Amino acid sequence: MFKVSKVQEGYFPQEGLVAGLFEKPEKFAGALQPLDEVMEGRLTNLVKLGDITAKKGSIHKVHTMELLPCPRLFFLGLGKSADVSFDTLVEQFGKLGKYLKQQKLSSISLDLRTFTTDNLTEADVAEAFAEAFYLSTYNVVVYKQKDDQGTLTIEAVEFLTSADLEEVKASLAVGSALAGGTNFARTLVNMPANILTATALAEKAVKMAKELDLEVEILEKEDLERLGMGAFLAVNQGSTEPPKMIVLKYQGKETWEDPLALVGKGITFDTGGYSIKPKDGIVGMKTDMGGAAAVLGAMKVIGELRPTQNVLAVIASTDNMISGNAFKPDDVITSMSGKTIEVLNTDAEGRLVLADAVTYAKQHGANALVDVATLTGGVIIALGNDTTGAMTNHETFFEQVVEASFEAGEFMWRLPITEKDKQRVRKSAVADLNNSPGREGHAIMAGAFIGEFAEETPWVHLDIAGTATTRAPHTLGPAGATGVMVRTLALLAEQFEPIK
Repeated sequence: MFKVSKVQEGYFPQEGLVAGLFEKPEKFAGALQPLDEVMEGRLTNLVKLGDITAKKGSIHKVHTMELLPCPRLFFLGLGKSADVSFDTLVEQFGKLGKYLKQQKLSSISLDLRTFTTDNLTEADVAEAFAEAFYLSTYNVVVYKQKDDQGTLTIEAVEFLTSADLEEVKASLAVGSALAGGTNFARTLVNMPANILTATALAEKAVKMAKELDLEVEILEKEDLERLGMGAFLAVNQGSTEPPKMIVLKYQGKETWEDPLALVGKGITFDTGGYSIKPKDGIVGMKTDMGGAAAVLGAMKVIGELRPTQNVLAVIASTDNMISGNAFKPDDVITSMSGKTIEVLNTDAEGRLVLADAVTYAKQHGANALVDVATLTGGVIIALGNDTTGAMTNHETFFEQVVEASFEAGEFMWRLPITEKDKQRVRKSAVADLNNSPGREGHAIMAGAFIGEFAEETPWVHLDIAGTATTRAPHTLGPAGATGVMVRTLALLAEQFEPIK
């Protein structure tokens, strides 16, 4: 779909040319001066009349009246050059993508030169466009006889550049991969639970692994029993669907050493078990595998971009159902680590499956690990729907995760885990741990519980309960799943420095 070409004077063969406008007049006169000259100064006149402006986020369409080979020009207002960053450019390209989706075009050209700043190269612009274009034009898969969402008509985008062609192509590949992995995660999270069972999720992981040359293993129920994963199996007890532990390996180094481990919660539907959710709270629980989707999406990006790191993915997937076999409050279960757990709340099931998944990742030599989960409503109360909650036991590793999140534009905020918090999850008269000490500091208690299984391994916990979905369409996508943390995890894998 993407093609990169050297800028040639008078060569704009596509159906529309897209250019950026900054508030500096000389920027307009520089890169776009040849267009203005061919159009006999009409563009300058339109600027003077206010019909074309550089106002941030504005989009203007100009018909060339056959004065140029392309019939239309599209101008994207960028505001002041000094205020434009990679993140803001992605946002503006997201608006542009949604706009172009409505235009009856099969092809466009984009002049990369018109979007550069002192801090953004033409390659940076290309990456931002690719990422934003695919994210903003994503459609939720629907199950209607007639899909009325509309489809993107643009089949080809040509990037006009004065920079090195291979460098621009490489940047396009990065942007496309990051968006593709995010959209893959979105699709998984949006799928109904009767269609995306643990078995179906495992099948999708296997298919992706084969396509991208990743090592994959699916642990079945008998494997989990043999390994003693009592916490994971307890959550699955009430279900007729078998559990799956999905394990993926990407080896970017000559030897398998110091892998970064990504651990995902894959609860395909959460009733809450006998601690049942209310009728309003149970709707939407098909999205409780958002952490698993983020990990799979990140592995898709990693498989495509091939960083020089070793990455291990571990996903514990099941639904949490109610039946005569389901686990109950007051049960005591034994985790893979050997630690016993008093169940005080069957709706605090995510931390139970993660306990065994984290232990399994450690047994596979994880140098450091990140777990991702739609874990608690408490994190939404604390941080709202725009910020991911984070906890850690290791400052240096946490700094790496935060740096990746800022680069990805996926904001997170750290919550503390104190010694008193640890004592609260260890308070039980009959077991080593309890899975639900109470409502106070609920998100922190969940993180502290998982930390008991991370132990001394450098670890970061990401609670995406608020950020995994959105109720309203936004610049970079529709309402529904966001695919949050895919890009953060993928960038972390690219930049990861093993902890010594």
